[in-house]
Order: sequence, then structure tokens, then C-alpha cells
Amino acid sequence: MTRTTPARPWEVAAVVPQLATTARTVTRLHPRTGSPTVQDSSVGGPLLWPRDEPWPTCTGSHEVSSVWELEAVRAAHHVTVARWSRPEDEAHTPEEETIFDRNEEKEIDSPYTDPVPLLPVAQLYARDVPALPWPDGADLLQILWCPFMDHDDDIPAVHLRRRRADQVTAVLSRPPEPSVIELEAYWPAPCVLHPEQVIEYPALNQLPAAVGARVRAWQEDTGHHYNAFASAPGWKAGGWGAAAWHEEEPADPPHCGCGAVAQPLFTIGLAEWNGHDEGGWRPVEDADAEDRRCYPPVGDPTGVDLGDEKLQIYHCPASHEHPPVIARVY
Repeated sequence: MTRTTPARPWEVAAVVPQLATTARTVTRLHPRTGSPTVQDSSVGGPLLWPRDEPWPTCTGSHEVSSVWELEAVRAAHHVTVARWSRPEDEAHTPEEETIFDRNEEKEIDSPYTDPVPLLPVAQLYARDVPALPWPDGADLLQILWCPFMDHDDDIPAVHLRRRRADQVTAVLSRPPEPSVIELEAYWPAPCVLHPEQVIEYPALNQLPAAVGARVRAWQEDTGHHYNAFASAPGWKAGGWGAAAWHEEEPADPPHCGCGAVAQPLFTIGLAEWNGHDEGGWRPVEDADAEDRRCYPPVGDPTGVDLGDEKLQIYHCPASHEHPPVIARVY
């Protein structure tokens, strides 16, 4: 099923004409609960990974005092999805209750120091996100992360792999998995994607001073929040990235270690819309959805929760061989 962003309630470039040259195409991914395969673009789905290629791990020091068992987190999610599809007065079965009892935080006595297999976060085929840079004939981007977020530099360990899908002739059917993760909200639930290309503009703190002053004057005159209309919420690829809550703090563009200004590649966001949806981003097809009164939430089905922040992955335009630049956006 497609997802369609409504016509914009305000045309941003009409408010401040100087913004017209800053428009960028962004792909809203619209993840929805499903059963993706290795041939699909997905969040939390299986990756088209060569059988003879080592699976990436994180060897950093993970200073945690408690963990969640991944198998129990996954089982509880599947049971809950199934439970919400049944009548409200139908009780949990004893087997389901056992699964829920297993899914709880476990204390540990020492830091988790073993190499940790990374978790699949997303897989994107070029056919679904053509606006992304695709080097050397690559048509598949795979994103993985460490399920223990707080490393020594306080930045999550993220791994990118670009490849040509037609060169994967033998697929790894059972990738390594961590037995435990730091929080259950760090496991992305399997979701199919409904990619949609829309236009977005820089956040307020990314604008030149003179343009930002005009936008602030418009906000004062109208009572609207520019960021709500300029930057698409939720999971997305490309575009301008995530808008910060603190509009007044200037945002210096992140740089690669080589000195080049890094460009937004992938955003792990919050829900696709909030309760009042001032920016008008709620898809037409979800107009009657019950939001968070159902499970999984229609506009936020991945289960990933990074608190009041979004995770922004940037790439270096000078070389796709350079490691990604990771930033948390509050």
C-alpha cells in the first residue's frame, strides 16, 4: 500500500522566497509492520548478505549494568502483534504469559566486553530511494548498529555496507545475533517500507542569519513553527536530515575526518506525526488510524525509541570509503 503526504498546508518557499534554492528531495520511508524478505527494502528485516562475507561486530567497551534477552524481546513483540489482532475480550494464553514473563530486564555483574554482532537496522534498494548517492554501480545500502548504544565517545556504533545485489549469489541464511541488547527499544521490529519522495527545507538553525531572521518574523506573525513544515519527521533517507528541538542554537554542519562537509544519508526519527500534526505530514491513507492506541503504533511501528532524540547518519561526499559520521539530534 502506498503512503501519500498531503499537500503542504504552507508552501515554505512562498513564505521566504530565498528558501526556494535550498529545497532537497527526501525519501520518507513510511515503515509499517510486515514480513520483509532479503529482496525488500526494510527496517529491521533480513539483509541480502553474502554467505562468505564476515558479519560485522562491535569490539568497544560496553559499560552496562542490565540487559534484555534478544530472543525474548522478539518473541514478546510477535505475540503482542498477534494479540492486538484478536478480540479485546480474548485472554492471553498460558504460553503467551510465559513469553511476557521472560521479557524483562536482567541485571549483570560486569561490563559486556565480548565482540557484539551488529543488529540490522535498515536495507535500502536504489529502486526505492533513487535520490541517494549510489557509487560504483551499487544498488543496495545496508545499515547495522551495535545494540549497546553508549560507547566511550557517546556515539552509537553504526556500520554501512554498499553492494551490488546481483553479485550476492549465496545468501547468509542465519546471521550471527547478540544474545542480549542494552534496551528492548534498540531492536528494530521488522517493517516493510512504502517509500515516498517529497521536498524538504533546512531547519531553522541551519539557515543563514538573514534568512533565519525572516523566518522568525513569519513565526511571530503567524504563530506557526517553521520546522514543523520544513523538515519531514520519522524515518527517512537523504534530504536535510532531522530538525533540532532547540531552534535558536546554530547548527554547524558535521565534517568527515578528511575535512569534507558530510551530507545527510539516513535519519532514524521518532513518529511520522504527532497528535496535532501541525506540519501536515500524516499520510492520507492513515487519516483514520488510531495512532498509539493500537499496537504497534501506526505512525511509529519500528519499536525503536532513542528518547527525545533522533539519530542522523551522514556520508562523506569525497569518498564512500570513509566511515559514516553519526550525530544525535535533540
